[in-house]
Amino acid sequence: MNKHITTGLVTSILTLSLWNCKTADPEPSVYESGVYIANQGNFQQNNGSVSYVATGSNTVQTNIFKTANPSLDMAGGVQDLADVNGKMLILVDNDKVGQDKVEIVEDGTFKSRATLKTPDIENPRRAIYAAPNKAYVSCWDVSGDYSAGTFFKDPGYVAVVDVNSGTVTKKIAAVKAAEGMVLVGSEVFVGSVSYGGNNTMAIINVNTDEVVQKIDMGGAPEPIAVDANGKLWVLVGQTMICYNPGARTVEKRVPLNSTPTSVAISRDKRSFYFSTGSRTYRFAITDTSVPTTAVQNRSFSAIGIDPNTGMFYGTQNPVNYTQAGYVIRYQESGALIDSIRAEIYPARFFFR
Repeated sequence: MNKHITTGLVTSILTLSLWNCKTADPEPSVYESGVYIANQGNFQQNNGSVSYVATGSNTVQTNIFKTANPSLDMAGGVQDLADVNGKMLILVDNDKVGQDKVEIVEDGTFKSRATLKTPDIENPRRAIYAAPNKAYVSCWDVSGDYSAGTFFKDPGYVAVVDVNSGTVTKKIAAVKAAEGMVLVGSEVFVGSVSYGGNNTMAIINVNTDEVVQKIDMGGAPEPIAVDANGKLWVLVGQTMICYNPGARTVEKRVPLNSTPTSVAISRDKRSFYFSTGSRTYRFAITDTSVPTTAVQNRSFSAIGIDPNTGMFYGTQNPVNYTQAGYVIRYQESGALIDSIRAEIYPARFFFR
């Protein structure tokens, strides 16, 4: 008798719960259209964060992960952000071994949905959309002794993330000091950090999650973006290389004459901005050399171009990385818009 009463009660509760789930309104999207700012923070203090500025606004909403998840802490420096089918990946690097992670949140609310931790994630660097519901996260892997020349494990890897289940389904051995990635068709080109001691670029097929080829680029390769003609541009030292991803050939080299702090492609994908020294320049994809006239008489530690408006974003940070940095914004024409105060060490942008 008691068994039947209990079963009936559970069934009634379950039915009511399912009905409530079906009829409940979805959470409103707080972060609908704008720019997310990845603030690395001070590495030894593990105080990175994510800021947000809505389109048409100059008001910075700070530490939005903590706002959406009061009981959780970022606990590390934010290295990168990526959006995959409504899920935002936040790459977090902690100065303690085994504390790195990737937070997966709803992109409109920043509510936490999953956390990827060690041993799946070790020293995460960059994240990109790879395929529907699939993200790639480049990782250096467990670090060693820098003074002994063994800091970077060889090779690093690319973690394959199923954003629906919130799990790492595979770790693809890639290149030493794996860093920047660019998706071209069904292939992802993986480069490495400039001081990692690696000259090869790995090519991964996103359908099989396998490395299909490695290309010697003659220096540490940093894939930047695909231009309007479908060509991949790769920064190698002080040179921008125009690479044909289909033919697997170098088509052109454009010397920048110095090592840039940051490079970004324009809205129409027909030119690149780069900062070096105390100036910022722009060159067209048809150029064979860099114009000598700067577009801005100042340099930036990081550059981002809003693909929707063409607006230029550049960051400037205090030397000690203990105070908030600033984001300077310009119209596509080069006219100054404003300067907005972000958080500690703003380093990357994601536009939505």
